Amino acid sequence: MDKKWKTSIAGIIDLPAGRQGGEAHIHGYKVTDLIEKVNFTSAIWLELKGELPTEKERAMLDSILISTIDNGLGPPSITNARNSASSGNPMQAAVAAGVLGVGDSHGGAIEECARLLQMGISAEKLVEKVISSGERIPGYGHKVYTEDPRAKQIFEKAKSLGFYGEHCELAVAVEKILEEKKGKKIPINVDGAIAAVISDMGFDYRLGKGFFIIGRVVGLVAHIYEEWVREKPFRRIPDGEIEYDGTPPRKLPS
Repeated sequence: MDKKWKTSIAGIIDLPAGRQGGEAHIHGYKVTDLIEKVNFTSAIWLELKGELPTEKERAMLDSILISTIDNGLGPPSITNARNSASSGNPMQAAVAAGVLGVGDSHGGAIEECARLLQMGISAEKLVEKVISSGERIPGYGHKVYTEDPRAKQIFEKAKSLGFYGEHCELAVAVEKILEEKKGKKIPINVDGAIAAVISDMGFDYRLGKGFFIIGRVVGLVAHIYEEWVREKPFRRIPDGEIEYDGTPPRKLPS
């Protein structure tokens, strides 16, 4: 039984005879060559896809990652990271705390929305399938925006670069059917837009959360650093914002 750990992504490949050691390669390309000639977004694409992107693919991925970097102090990922940093944790621990704040209701909607869009069913059946289960359709609705400007921009960029395909059209059709069934507009949000575009770019839905995490880590690092240099440790919820609504004071039985 072969017990070796195997990967097709990256490794140290032996140098030609007569030279010592080996060189790190990513999908066959020497890392030293990538350092010299390739930008970071292209390297991300290479890691995920196994090939270098076209200029249009790089530009689209750039826009997707930028849209996920930061959205202020409110979201759990940023709050988690800053709370952890304020407790005296090092960078890697605070970043991990922030990443752990990503879930199905924050950032994770990209994955589930992409899964639904990639099922190969009509917009009508997709909406019926989710609503009949009593669930909300991931990637739609927003606590702040009545129309998510980030989603609009992602779609506009996808159209200009040639990545607005059947999944984007399906996502917009779902939005219209939702409005008909609910009697109000439930706008597609940035997670839904990203889900549609990465689907049209040929990415597996299981990478959905990954795209959010890759971009958001940049924001986490910035917020953690700001927490260290601007705020005093440690963060706690002010007493005036806490309300206890449990059992009133009582005595132990004698």
